[in-house]
Amino acid sequence: MTQAAASNQYPFAKVGLPAPSFKMVSTKNMDTLEEYVSLEHYRGKWLVFFFWPFDFTFVCPTEIIAFSDSYEQFKELDCEIVGASVDSVYTHRAWTQTPRDQNGIGEIKFPMASDFSKEVAQAYGVLDDETKAAHRGLFIIDPEGILRYQVVTDMNVGRSVDETLRILQALQSGGLCPVNWKPGDKLLK
Repeated sequence: MTQAAASNQYPFAKVGLPAPSFKMVSTKNMDTLEEYVSLEHYRGKWLVFFFWPFDFTFVCPTEIIAFSDSYEQFKELDCEIVGASVDSVYTHRAWTQTPRDQNGIGEIKFPMASDFSKEVAQAYGVLDDETKAAHRGLFIIDPEGILRYQVVTDMNVGRSVDETLRILQALQSGGLCPVNWKPGDKLLK
């Protein structure tokens, strides 16, 4: 099993520039665990790409389950979701096969990628130098592959699915969105 390094002409993820390319083995095929996800697979669609530190932890399952439960809302906005950690795809599969009451996550509606080499987490600026885990990084990439939004939090703070949906809709509005803008609100002129 090989994993291609994240690469493009920029050494790191930066809003307004092309997102670092990636190709990682994923859980798209739970039987073989040999199907890859890549940034290029999502061209023409919006993409929410997020990292979590490790499988079988405490905050991570709350986020992954919440994004999975909201998957249809993202699909309605022509947006796909890919999640990644530095764990192996075998660990991802075991986590989905573990009941939720035993710290598992059950079936997830989007692919979970393995950044076992840690190269993608490094390219996206979320790799913790000390623990070698990924911080909680979330990136919204537009249909042309341009990074439009990024947020990185410490490992103990979960992200908001509602806020991610709001930001996605604001980006898709094409206008100037004032503070606390929500879909249906007026844009600034």
